[in-house]
Amino acid sequence: MTITLASVMVIAKEPVAGRVKTRLTVAISPEQAAAVAAAAIRDTLDAMSMVPAHRHVLALDGEAGEWVPAGWSVVAQPEGGLDRRLATVIGGLPPGPCLLVGMDTPQVTPSMCGFDPNSYDACLGMATDGGYWAIGFADPAMAPEVIEGVPMSTDHTGADQLARMLHAGLRVQELAPLLDVDTPEDAAQVAALVPASAFAGAWTTAMAATAAGADV
Repeated sequence: MTITLASVMVIAKEPVAGRVKTRLTVAISPEQAAAVAAAAIRDTLDAMSMVPAHRHVLALDGEAGEWVPAGWSVVAQPEGGLDRRLATVIGGLPPGPCLLVGMDTPQVTPSMCGFDPNSYDACLGMATDGGYWAIGFADPAMAPEVIEGVPMSTDHTGADQLARMLHAGLRVQELAPLLDVDTPEDAAQVAALVPASAFAGAWTTAMAATAAGADV
């Protein structure tokens, strides 16, 4: 049975050189890293557009451009750490089951996002680096209590987030783990998984341009 969520949200940063995917710049230029980030966002938004929901929302740090697909509304991320931003943007959604994903897993597919709010209070998709790539709630009002204060960007963020949810008595559906794109090695692995994606094209183009420049 296909479940239509109330809200699907993607949280992302505007793909500006020097502000996104900075860990990739050991292998490619800041401008190329921004192009790779833009492709990752595009793939993610395309995939999440196919997840049935009454609204699709982009929580954006920066300015929206023509790259935002039709049918998506844009809200600004608030100030503060990632835990506060996640808690605020999810907590501000209208009532009804919701799912949020980040911009670092362009290999995501709609089938990976099968949150069942009829059987679970929440869901969590772990990232292989110890973080998490997705989080969802049967009621978005649950989010602030269980997200705010969880240490972010550590190798145990996902475990800490799951522990907080379970401690709150939530029934948590664990989604399939995915590899976040942080380093050039991550990017190469993900590009190999989805060779026809915009992300893989941008990564391949960047690496080819870098190799050509090194050969000159």
